[in-house]
Amino acid sequence: MISNADTRMVRLLQLASPTLPVGAYSYSQGLESAVEASVARDVDTAHKWIGDVLEYSLGRTEAPLLSRLIDAWSTQADAEVDRWNALVLASRETSELRGETLQMGYSLTKLLLEMEGMDEKAHAHLARMEEVSFPAAFAHAAAQWQIPAQPALVAYLWAWLENQVMAAVKLVPLGQTDGQRMLLRLGATLPMVAEKAASIADDDIGGFAPGMAILSSRHETQYSRLFRS
Repeated sequence: MISNADTRMVRLLQLASPTLPVGAYSYSQGLESAVEASVARDVDTAHKWIGDVLEYSLGRTEAPLLSRLIDAWSTQADAEVDRWNALVLASRETSELRGETLQMGYSLTKLLLEMEGMDEKAHAHLARMEEVSFPAAFAHAAAQWQIPAQPALVAYLWAWLENQVMAAVKLVPLGQTDGQRMLLRLGATLPMVAEKAASIADDDIGGFAPGMAILSSRHETQYSRLFRS
């Protein structure tokens, strides 16, 4: 007999799937410029770049905000949804990073609004939002499908990590085995990153990744590009 937990697991896998039609595969979040600048030039330096962004940016800003957005959607606290969504957008250091979260948020929102079986009140608020960040749309789906916050955070981080590693495989370039080793090593840290993100106090939310911001800015005028950020 299929349980509710089994159904939630399937929905969780759906959210974390690279086939989710939000365009995540087209972004590198500054990694392409890091390769261009020889900051990420082999498996070790690519691992350090991705790991540092995970720890100092996602783990301290995006993941804590996602945790709060899941709570806000789950309790139908519309003002809090708007507050945390605005903070996600304000935290994007460059136009490309802001454009990325808005494009992916728009795509996921469009998909969710076409799905049946969602709470009408929550759906109505999502539809009214003028600018929806990707974490806000992802949190809406997690809350609607009653996915607990911790596994939702891990799934979000995994989807980001997989995209980064696959970008590194193409850009550095790396072998597929190197990519899988990187996923194993960094993937093992995701539960801890998610747990820390959920426990960060509101006033302590904020990452520090100036290298990513600088290289993301450079990517906006980089001559040859495979990725949109």
